Amino acid sequence: MPLPTPNLDDRHFQDLVDDAKRLVQQRCPEWSDHNVSDPGVTLIEAFAQMVDQLIYRLNRVPDRHYIKFLDLLGVQLFPPTAATGTVTCWLAAPQPATVVVRAETEVATPRTDIEEPVVFGTVADLQIVPCELHRVASQPASGDAVDQTDTLEYGRELRCFSERPQPGEALLIGLSSAVPACAVVMRFDCPVGGVGIDPRNPPLVWEAWNGTGWTACEVEHDETGGFNRPGDVLLHVPASHRTSLIARHRAGWLRCRIVPAARNQPEYTASPRIAAIRAFTIGGTVGIVHAETVHDEILGVSDGAPGQRFVLQRRPVLLADRPTVLRVSGGDADGGWADWLPVPDFARSAGHDRHYRLDPVAGEVQFGPAVRQPDGGLRQYGAIPPKGSTVQISAYRVGGGSGGNIARGLVRVLKTSVPYIARVENRHPASGGVEGETVENAKLRGPLELRASGRAVTAEDFEELARTAAPDAARVRCVTAGEGADESAVRLLVVPKVTADSMGRLADEELRRPPVELLQRIAARLDECRLVGTRLVVAPPVYHGITVVAQLTARTPSQADDVRRAAVRALNEYLSPLTGGPERNGWPFGRPVQAFDVSAVLAGVPGAATVDEVLVFPADLATGRRGDPAARINVGRNALAMSYQHQVRVR
Repeated sequence: MPLPTPNLDDRHFQDLVDDAKRLVQQRCPEWSDHNVSDPGVTLIEAFAQMVDQLIYRLNRVPDRHYIKFLDLLGVQLFPPTAATGTVTCWLAAPQPATVVVRAETEVATPRTDIEEPVVFGTVADLQIVPCELHRVASQPASGDAVDQTDTLEYGRELRCFSERPQPGEALLIGLSSAVPACAVVMRFDCPVGGVGIDPRNPPLVWEAWNGTGWTACEVEHDETGGFNRPGDVLLHVPASHRTSLIARHRAGWLRCRIVPAARNQPEYTASPRIAAIRAFTIGGTVGIVHAETVHDEILGVSDGAPGQRFVLQRRPVLLADRPTVLRVSGGDADGGWADWLPVPDFARSAGHDRHYRLDPVAGEVQFGPAVRQPDGGLRQYGAIPPKGSTVQISAYRVGGGSGGNIARGLVRVLKTSVPYIARVENRHPASGGVEGETVENAKLRGPLELRASGRAVTAEDFEELARTAAPDAARVRCVTAGEGADESAVRLLVVPKVTADSMGRLADEELRRPPVELLQRIAARLDECRLVGTRLVVAPPVYHGITVVAQLTARTPSQADDVRRAAVRALNEYLSPLTGGPERNGWPFGRPVQAFDVSAVLAGVPGAATVDEVLVFPADLATGRRGDPAARINVGRNALAMSYQHQVRVR
């Protein structure tokens, strides 16, 4: 049986004619006569006949030739990208000196009977700086801070705020030093008392001074209930924390500020009091990447010929944030090591430029070729390492892929021993890992790149170039001026990759706030390709929360718990911007949520006998408030639906 030949374009004569007529209706609505007797339709059919002949010849091109054509066009496979996240290193006990966790310290998920551990490496040095309480101050809603340290030192109770606390008032804690990216415990001795607030939800925020303003701190837990009882407050201080002069004293300042109470949230009726405060550092947080770094690998010895290629021992190579330096021995005046820098191509490289090209998928280091010119001479693009010189690459990363996208709390193993570190934990999911591109996908992408030619004109051009610039983005959608964006503006909506937990839930904060680096990378690429005068905005889409309240009947009583969990998981996966919708490739933009579709999803849950009742509510993701139930909930044309706190009862 002969191998099937690929069908590169499956359009025929009538398909081409129909496509042309649809474009006529869009571009020239005044042209209303589309009968075969119309001269314009005759021209369309003539051109369609010629294009049909070209498509017939194109479909005779073998698959190998097609791939070679894409190679000539410069289409290259995308390498994998590595998942990134953060890990918190917890001390066994507060230490008197700074504890340093070096870069490339390895942490991992536990090994199981069926799964190998997922290994990450830290991306920078982490310094866990010790601290203690230095100063205490209070600040009114408007006015300067007042030092209150003496009040505590003399054994008197300190009133945190004014007699009738108002939004904007703050309690300032001055630490002995700045503690960037550290976890700080503040131990408060507060008399037990009721001051009007709900201890489970006090109207307070913790912030850290960054040298120019206040940055929010992440509060892991507050045992004091808004200074209502003795306990600890564990804060994760941002990496921008700096010392500053406040209330005439220099310290690493933190503050607890009263914010306006939300709806149905009680306010302070009296100021809480503090008898004593103690502060100490208990850990720190650093970034991690699902990759392994290879250092100082010898690639080989140069033979002095143009166009040399050296193969790396590990591949594929992850694209680095900083240029990977190649070192060549004997390349400078004193015979030492000379640095060579990577370039995307050799088109602008002169014969003396120390440039090289790295193919991340093939794992090859390439030097510039010598090209014969029309006059018969040879032109060298980029320098060539001298004959007999040793070629060495300083460092490169390998790894990546979707296996690094893990949920929070799974990184628990410290593979590299670090003194005084008792345990590690990822408090947030790791995301951004993408597998390398396949040849089949590159064959589909090639014609799109050829059509765009590096220019962003149509909505499809913006989307394709955005995917090229950020393959780690889950979805992109271009909204043109005629679809709701501002006049002469283009809005590109980006959905980041977010790891779901075991129940299929997605962190709405991570969806609504994609990584700044991801948005900047897309914006920088599209800014190079957009037309002059086109304003560009790269932002996340609007998400509409959907809450489903349902009642099901299980086939047997023993299945009730399993059916409930499976139903909640099915709803989370169906109403998901990443895996939801009828095609299970992400909820379609603008598609309404209908109760009968939800009922069909619940009816397919294993172990469910009947679906007794289904109510679908719109929910505000910011406040958590639900609207009235409806059989159909409309979603904006360029918005997405996502799950929010479903409630399922099984009897």
